[in-house]
Order: sequence, then C-alpha cells, then structure tokens
Amino acid sequence: MEKPITIVGCGPGAEKLLTAEAIEAVANADCLIGSKRLLELFPDGAEKISIGADVALAISEIEKRVPKRKVALLVSGDPGLCSIATPVVKKFGHGSCRLLPGISSVQLAFASIGLDWYGAKVISAHAKDPCLNCEDFLGESKIAVLGGRENSIKWIVGLAKSLGEERELIVFENLSLQSEKITTVDIGELENMELSSLVIVLIIEKELLR
Repeated sequence: MEKPITIVGCGPGAEKLLTAEAIEAVANADCLIGSKRLLELFPDGAEKISIGADVALAISEIEKRVPKRKVALLVSGDPGLCSIATPVVKKFGHGSCRLLPGISSVQLAFASIGLDWYGAKVISAHAKDPCLNCEDFLGESKIAVLGGRENSIKWIVGLAKSLGEERELIVFENLSLQSEKITTVDIGELENMELSSLVIVLIIEKELLR
C-alpha cells in the first residue's frame, strides 16, 4: 500500500544535490511542506506550504491532508540526522511514512576535506545547547557540531577549549550554496565570528589531517 507521507531529503538546500528519487517523489506529491528555502528548489505545480522549522505546524498541515492527499515533507539532508522527520514519523507512524534520505551537511563537510566520517560524533546545537559534558568528548577524534545560533558558537568554543590544542577547527557555512564558505580557524577567531544560520563546525584531531 502506498504511504501518504513521503519525507524527502533535499541536501542542505541546493538543487544540484537532489537525488532522482527525491525529484520523482516531489513530482508525484499533491502538496509540498517545508521551509521556504527548500520549497524554492522545485517548480510550482503542487500546493506549497511554508512552515519554517515549526514542527507543530508541519504536523498540523499534514493532518489536514492525509490520507486523501499525497504529502511530501521536505527536510534538509538526511531525515535520519537531527531532522524534523523524527517527530513526524512518531506522530503518524512508520506505516504512513516513506523516508528518502538525501546528502547531509555532515557528509558534505567531511567529503570537502577528504576525510571519512566513520565513527564521528555528531552533535546538534542548532536549536539549543546540548545537555552534554564537554569532558565526555576527550576520546573523540572526529566531532561535527551543527550550529546556527549565536549561543551555539559559544557552546562549540567551550567544547574546543576543553579538548585542547591538538584539534583543528573547520567552519562550514552555507554548504553547497553559492555563498559557501569553508574556514580553518583557531578558538579565538571562532569566538568572534559572525556566522550564517547554516553552519557546521568540525573539530578534528590534527594528526588525521596530515
């Protein structure tokens, strides 16, 4: 039986990173729900509903349409990685949701420096500071932190300071977009940077980059 909700990974938000499966799923949908940035990746045709990052609004708009209409929920990158997909699947059930993973910012970040991300610790500080002790990461050689807030950078700086000087800090802004920027910084520079809302910071043992 066809599932009424398809959760489509759209990469960090660049048309060139859409998979053929994502394009087909959107073409077959009656309604597209997602952030304005992701909705703009697709031509007009289906109904489009902008929900920003409002999970409750996304669920409400989906409830109004399923099962009578086919809904595609657009998410940034991999639906299985720090995604709005998680509460949506919890609400409607696995039997109603089809997940189509896309390329995540974590994949792009590691690929851009030629380093695998097997075993990497991925942390989201995008919505709020993680309830984690920085000392717990002393044994981690590859850490990726999803930021986007002024306070998230402060938390990342605190983490970097606790890990010591044998770590490289690499800041990725607007990955895959025309405004993409990749910068290797020290802790003091990171502390004073004004960054995009689309930012990921890798904290890597320097030995791995030699």
